[in-house]
Formats: sequence, structure tokens, C-alpha cells
Amino acid sequence: LFVALTAPGFGAATTTAAAPATGFSFGSANTGTFGGFGTTTTTATAPGSTFSFAAPANTTGGLFGNTQNKGFGFSSGLGTGTASGTTGFGTGLGTTGLGGFGGFNIQPTQQQQGGLFSQQAQQLGQAQPTQLYQQVTALSAPTLLGDERDSILAKWNQLQAYWGTGKGYYSNNNPPADFTQENPFCRFKAVGYSCVPVSKDEDGLVVLVLVKKEADVRAQQQQLVESLHKILGSNQTLTVNVDGVKALPNDQTEVIIYVVERSPNGTSKRIPATTLFSYLEQANIKSQLTQIGVAMSVTRTELSPAQLKHLLQNAPAGVDPIIWEQAKVDNPDPEKLIPVPMVGFKELLRRLQIQEQMTKQHQTRVDIISSDISELQKNQATTVAKIAQYKRKLMDLSHRVLQVLIKQEIQRKSGYAIQVDEEHLRVQLDTIQSELNAPTQFKGRLNELMSQIRMQNHFGAVRSEERYNVDADLLREIKQHLKQQQEGLSHLISVIKDDLEDIKLIEHGLSDSGHMRGGILS
Repeated sequence: LFVALTAPGFGAATTTAAAPATGFSFGSANTGTFGGFGTTTTTATAPGSTFSFAAPANTTGGLFGNTQNKGFGFSSGLGTGTASGTTGFGTGLGTTGLGGFGGFNIQPTQQQQGGLFSQQAQQLGQAQPTQLYQQVTALSAPTLLGDERDSILAKWNQLQAYWGTGKGYYSNNNPPADFTQENPFCRFKAVGYSCVPVSKDEDGLVVLVLVKKEADVRAQQQQLVESLHKILGSNQTLTVNVDGVKALPNDQTEVIIYVVERSPNGTSKRIPATTLFSYLEQANIKSQLTQIGVAMSVTRTELSPAQLKHLLQNAPAGVDPIIWEQAKVDNPDPEKLIPVPMVGFKELLRRLQIQEQMTKQHQTRVDIISSDISELQKNQATTVAKIAQYKRKLMDLSHRVLQVLIKQEIQRKSGYAIQVDEEHLRVQLDTIQSELNAPTQFKGRLNELMSQIRMQNHFGAVRSEERYNVDADLLREIKQHLKQQQEGLSHLISVIKDDLEDIKLIEHGLSDSGHMRGGILS
């Protein structure tokens, strides 16, 4: 999960010598925990010193050697200024945000020759100690009223500094110190985790953040590619490719691109991410990108082991080293995640919005996978049914083929005497048939099992019969109806008996008349 955070710059630089820490020193040459207030140069730092507010004496190379965009994808290293012997807060506290793997929300500075940041960042770094000195004075020893009320004012200034808002009045001759959430005394700070980028510089992946909705970007993706190709000079040997499109909060969209260069001999290669990023950060190119809706461009390149180690060993500016160490201990996956600072409620809200956005994307993907699984299950059921059908068809065809073979064999062997092997086969078949028909063998057992199954089914049917209770009135009606039927049947029987007697009389009369006729004739 690539999460955008805004955090103070990571202040770190090389030291020239080590001296014992001097605690909270104002103006001394050796800077300790809060060292170097008001000093013009800082030439030494104690090992493990945390905060240094001295103005930089000279600027050296960047944290990673130059201003090429490495590691997290921010264009000006991890610090906010370099000076000999500055660690921890360093200079330029909160002047820029960190960009890169998921975006630390920076506005990348243009490439400058020789310093970690640009000339603007160095100027901000030189002014920073004065601001910190004002803040510390407002918190510890204000002299605005000159009596015991200054202690109350100091507590009020501390409350404002902890909250991260307001102005701290400390002197009649100096302007008040501004307290923002980036000040080192703000308590609304936390540490989260973001994924470590795994892309290499050779992959050439550059992230463009567009102020457009994801649906609009996808609909106009081809136009975006053509516009980027024009910005690259419409070079026929260059091809702009889109690696991925992802929605961001506040109706923004992240588009990952890379450029492929084809040589005349037919080979092709990707433009390195740092080269492409440096080209896109030029003033004239950046204005053209702004016209097509690009708000920010960053690279995503992996950190070297040395860079990652240096980043983890030095707590970010404004973050308590104890909290930073605990965050490293609590890292659920040190191989894939890295702790990042969160300053203020806005950053917390931004991270929450990004997590909600990612949760929605995951839920959408889960729904798609679920529908695919349901479709596959239906296809599997259909396939199983077809396989069973084909098996039955194969069995029928096998029987038909066997019958054809039998008839063909009979016709082929017609007129020939039974051979010895055929006689042996007939004897074996007769033996098998007699064994099957034996009362104690398979056929008898099967008949016994069939009879038992029939009995169980009969008993089960009898047991499963439901018993009904007839209402008394209905029962009386049924009895009355049966009684009437019985009476009707009795009457019918009596009628039939009377008819039979009549028939007997008729027969008797006919027989008497026959005898009389016979006597007369005789």
C-alpha cells in the first residue's frame, strides 16, 4: 500500500569530528542534544546527537551524492539541508515533504548543481535556526511582561506548541514565533508504515499525479499518451507506455508511465527513471505538464541497503528517537515496509482516505474474483455433467462394438470345430456362472440384500405414515354418511333378492309349461 504522507525533512549530513555531547547549549562550538543556538558555524557533533539548529557553514554533496532522484523518488534527497555536523532536526524543518513510494507529498525542486536541496532550500535552512531559537525562547524564558506573568505566558506558549497552532509572544522587540504542526514540540505526531519501492532505475517508472478522476483519465488515456509524446519532442524513436492507473483521494489519479527508446538497429530499452524525471522537471516541460492536468511527478526507485540503513538509523526531524526505534521494532514486515512519520490530523485523515480508497479497490477486486469463482463453479458442474454423459455414451458404444465383434467372430468361425482354447474358455465361463448362481455365493447374497432393502423400505414407509386426528363433528358426519350408505346397500340387496326370487318363479313357471307341452304332444 503506497501511502502519501507529508512530513518534515529528514535532516542528516556528514560530521567531521566527534565531541562529547553538551546537553542544551546555546552558542557553544560543540553541539549536543539541543546544541548550537545562534552559532555561525558548526564543525563537530557528538555521536548520536539529535537536534542541531546552527546555520550551515558550507554545503556539500547531497545525501545520496547528487540531486538525482533516488530511493523514495523525491528529487532532493532525504534531508532539508546539509551542514557539517547537523543531525536530527537539521535545517529547513518542514520546508518540504517527502515524496516517493506512495508519495510523501513533496513538490520536487528543480535540479541544482552541488547541494542536497536547491538554493531556495539552503536559504530556508539558514533562516531556520532563528525560528527555532524564537520558539524555544517563547517556551522557556519569555520576557514580554517582565514579571511572574511571563511564566504563565510560557505555559500558554507550550500549550500552543504542543497543539501545533498559534503564535508565541516572548519579547517586545521581536515578532512572535509561529507554531505550526511541523514544529519540533508538536505532540500530534505518529509513525505509520508504507511499502518499500521495488522498482529499479532501469525500469524507468515515473508517477504522474493528475487532477482528474480515474474514469476521465481512463477514457482519455490515449490522448494523454499522445500529449506526453508531443512533450517529449514527438521523437519517433520514443514510445510512451502506461504501466498502471490508480485512483487517489480528492478526485486525483495516479498514472505510472515509462518511455521505451528504439535504436536504428532494432533493439529497444527503457529510459532510466532519473533521466526521464530530470527531463520532466525542467521549467518549460513542467509548464506543459501542468496544462494537461499533471500536478506532480515523482519516481519510484528502490533504496540501496546503505541508504535504507542510514534512513532507519536516523529519526526524522520532529520525531522522538524512542518512538522511531519502537516503530522499527513494531514493523510487521521489515523486508517490505518502512516506517514513515505522520504529522497532524490532516495527514492522519489523508492516510485514512487512502486506506479507504485502497479498501474499496480490494473489495472490488474480491467481488470480481468471487464472480469469476462462481462462473468457474458453474462451468465445472457443466463439465462434470458432460463427462458423465460422455462416459455413459462411451459405455454404450463399447457394448455395441463388443456385440459387433461377437457377431463378426461368430461369422468368421462358422463351420469350424471348437478349438481347445475356446473349450477351456467355455469351461471357465460355466464355472464362473455356476459360482454366481450358487445360493451361498454372490447372486444369492444379492437377492438376500435386495429382500432386506425392500423390507426396510416397507417398514420405513409404514413408520413414516402420519396419523391424523378427526374432529368429533366431522366424525359424526362421516358415520352418518356411512350409515346412509349402509342403508342404501341393504335396500339394494333386498331389491336384488326380490328380483332373484322373481326370476326363480319365472324359471319355475317356464319349466312347468314345458312339461305340460311335452305331455300333450305325447
